[in-house]
Amino acid sequence: MQKIINIAVIAHVDAGKSTLVDAFINQSGLVGAHQTLEDRVMDSDDIEKERGITIYSKNLSVKYKDYKINIVDTPGHADFSSEVERIIKTVDTVILLVDASEGPMPQTRFVLQKSLEVGLKPILLVNKIDKKDRRPEEVVDLVYELFMDLEATDEQLDFPILYGIARDGIVVREVEDEGINIAPLFETIIEHTPVYPDYNDKPLQLQISTLAYDNFTGRLGIGRVFQGRVKKNQQVAIQRADGKIIKGKIANLYTYDGTSRISVEEAGSGDIVLVSGIDDLTIGDTINQPEHIMPLEHIIIEEPTLSMTFLVNASPLAGLSGKYVTSRNIKDRLDKELEVNVGLRVEALDTTDKFKVSGRGELHLTILVENMRREGYELALSKPEVIFKDIDGVKSEPIENVIIETPSEYQGTIMTKLNLRKGQLEDMSEANGYTTMKWTVPTRGLIGYNGEFITDTHGQGTLISRLSGYEAYRGNIAKRNHGVMISNTSGHAMTYSIFNLQDHGSFFIEPQDEVYEGMIIGETVRDMDMEVNPTKNKKATAVRSSGNDEAMRLTPVREVTLEMAVEFIGDDELIEVTPDKIRLRKKYLKANERKRHQ
Repeated sequence: MQKIINIAVIAHVDAGKSTLVDAFINQSGLVGAHQTLEDRVMDSDDIEKERGITIYSKNLSVKYKDYKINIVDTPGHADFSSEVERIIKTVDTVILLVDASEGPMPQTRFVLQKSLEVGLKPILLVNKIDKKDRRPEEVVDLVYELFMDLEATDEQLDFPILYGIARDGIVVREVEDEGINIAPLFETIIEHTPVYPDYNDKPLQLQISTLAYDNFTGRLGIGRVFQGRVKKNQQVAIQRADGKIIKGKIANLYTYDGTSRISVEEAGSGDIVLVSGIDDLTIGDTINQPEHIMPLEHIIIEEPTLSMTFLVNASPLAGLSGKYVTSRNIKDRLDKELEVNVGLRVEALDTTDKFKVSGRGELHLTILVENMRREGYELALSKPEVIFKDIDGVKSEPIENVIIETPSEYQGTIMTKLNLRKGQLEDMSEANGYTTMKWTVPTRGLIGYNGEFITDTHGQGTLISRLSGYEAYRGNIAKRNHGVMISNTSGHAMTYSIFNLQDHGSFFIEPQDEVYEGMIIGETVRDMDMEVNPTKNKKATAVRSSGNDEAMRLTPVREVTLEMAVEFIGDDELIEVTPDKIRLRKKYLKANERKRHQ
């Protein structure tokens, strides 16, 4: 019987969670003396590395003395909170990681609440104590206030407090202590958390909390063995959410050794395992012995709040750079995503070239699209729409809790903008020239706001949001107050045309970029659309002009990223996504078609 403790690391985005996991790996003997470990090893996905955020929960195990400690690195963004909820049920304690200057943030609150509800006793680690603006004592007080606010028990309030610099692999018990490693954290985990009891002689009870996919073995179910032993080639019974029981066989069994999964013949109670061979395994399924059916409480998957229509790319430039361009390609890729992304919903629409894809938020959906783009897919996207519900006969919409911190000089602009977006101010405080505001805002009111917020606060503000629930519909929200410049012809954009048009607005294209009729090439300064010819060049004449031509200086173009495009487009517009380019266009490319559908 191994001494097993399962822990989850929970934190807000950029609190240092992934670097702490690196320190666990480096200091547990998993990395040899002549090996080097890349930074943020758990952020294995390219997008995770680029953005510095954890998107997909991952597992690893480390050994400390005679303990096996399974560590779950959980997502820090609210769009992936449903993954966090499931993980919490498989661990024995959580390390609550908070920034030494920022303190606990909204996502931290959400995950902590779930941890307290299932009776876990957290360990507090105040990270980044080397920051100039650190305030560890105040941060600890804020955490105590948060615990009390979440109705923590007296036992949960008596949490151990540690301080650290995760980036340097240092944890100490007191702020003034000199640290050399994270041994105090290992010791605190062992002192604070009982080893999982020995239930090996009981009937098998294994619940699936996460899914993965392997090209060789198919769908993998990841979960904790709550009791009994699970064996390779074992005949089992699987209980579904609807109560239906099916028979199956565990073809392969794996556990974690460091960041690798290793094949094992059997695993005991308390351990986190991966099983394959059961093709339609899903989140919340309980695996039992056929003669002992004992289902665990089913895990509820949170419903999507936002949807987008995925279409086949039908622009004049379609197929130039994409490898997968047909509706069949898109459908197969979405079906593959559904194997592991349980928060996603895909519905076929009235025509075969459209799919309604619903998720937990903008980031949830755009990460999927970005991955598809990098894999060689081409597609078109519609404007995101929130998913309304009928609650007791009342039209209701998803509402977000929003916390904003901004230099005080910009608070007036923010309040005006959020009021127009049907936001309601709940609380406001000011300190050291910064204003902190708490709002409730409809999810649809936040679509397209992030870019404005960055501009309005000159990049000095922070905005964090999380879904709080559904409330009665708050009324219509004004649409974008600027029109767009639409190309009325096809060809290559010319410096001469852009130079002469730039007084009318800002451009998304550069000279020599290929354009087509109906493509959106810029934003106007007025609240109306303009049809323009960006391909017009200066006429060549044999007569030399008196004096030199004025140098044509162009203002920098606005980069069209996927996030910018999702925020920007209107109801009658689409995003064209290809492996090498993201373009904006009107749904109807020809002017007479647009007039007919107004």
